[in-house]
Amino acid sequence: MPITGHHTDHEIQSQPESWRAALKVLEAEHGALTRLGRDLRAHAQPNLLIAGCGSTFYLAQAAAVALQAHTGLPARALPASEVWLNEAATLRGARTALLAVSRSGETTETLRACEAYRDRGLGPIVTLSCYPGRPLPELGDLNLVLPSGQEESVAQTRAFSTLYLTTLYLAALWGEDAGLVRDLTRLPQAGADVIERSRGLAESLGRDAEIDRFYFLGSGLRYGLAGELSLKMKEMSLSHSEPFHMLEFRHGPMSMVTPNTLIVAQLSDAQGEAERAVIADMRRLGARILTIAEKDADFDLASGLGETARSLLALPIGQRMAFARSVSKGLDPDRPHNLETVVKLG
Repeated sequence: MPITGHHTDHEIQSQPESWRAALKVLEAEHGALTRLGRDLRAHAQPNLLIAGCGSTFYLAQAAAVALQAHTGLPARALPASEVWLNEAATLRGARTALLAVSRSGETTETLRACEAYRDRGLGPIVTLSCYPGRPLPELGDLNLVLPSGQEESVAQTRAFSTLYLTTLYLAALWGEDAGLVRDLTRLPQAGADVIERSRGLAESLGRDAEIDRFYFLGSGLRYGLAGELSLKMKEMSLSHSEPFHMLEFRHGPMSMVTPNTLIVAQLSDAQGEAERAVIADMRRLGARILTIAEKDADFDLASGLGETARSLLALPIGQRMAFARSVSKGLDPDRPHNLETVVKLG
């Protein structure tokens, strides 16, 4: 047990159990969720808008891609503050559902986004959070509370993955994708395997003091996850860290590559050849590389799951790396510098 960060350590390690518990909650809400999906499709030009702040905005970016891909409905991610303050930024279909995501259920911008959305009469609201009895679960037409995602730490790990899993379940139900539903039920076991097999590699890279900058790359829904892992590295370890779309890294950011750079690349199936070409270019420039994919990567997930479900499995690897770097620098990953668990505005 580390001297500091014992909450974060436990929350990273316990994610498969949290996912299993969340799936039970979602299965209990199957009927209500299915009815909402049918209601959306019954209207012309239905849209989905996903909103969050900080980690949950990165979650929204990944979820929007997954929801659009599996349901065929136009989906967009926005910071909750934009939904609240910038009316012109919101989607305006004949029926637009807002998915508002907040770990605490108390984030001011997310609460005000829901209130503004309701006042404008734009459509139904679905809230996703981890704590009952908080303000957010009182604001939706349908309120999903996932208690297994609750955390003691400031930086999100277990909460993020549990809430992201919830959005993938919505994508599966609303897209009538039975294969994705099956994959999600197998995710806890696959996650336990990945967490166990990746721990040594992630901790070794996290403790490596020669690495002075981190870049997290991903295409499609993996870009939002890259943003979240980059944020974890910043929050926990106060390290230079940035996310990029995979092919965008050639357009300027690669000028920052040195032998002390670590690039963490989540490779996809569909764009694998183009993405691997980027990685080959960065190796030639001297970067250190960690590729994550189902197979033929520096770390093979070997999950047997489809691409959408297994996207979640990269999260514990990056989280563990950030945790190890934080501890190695004498920091406390449970209590990152300058941060609080909930952002509340006056």
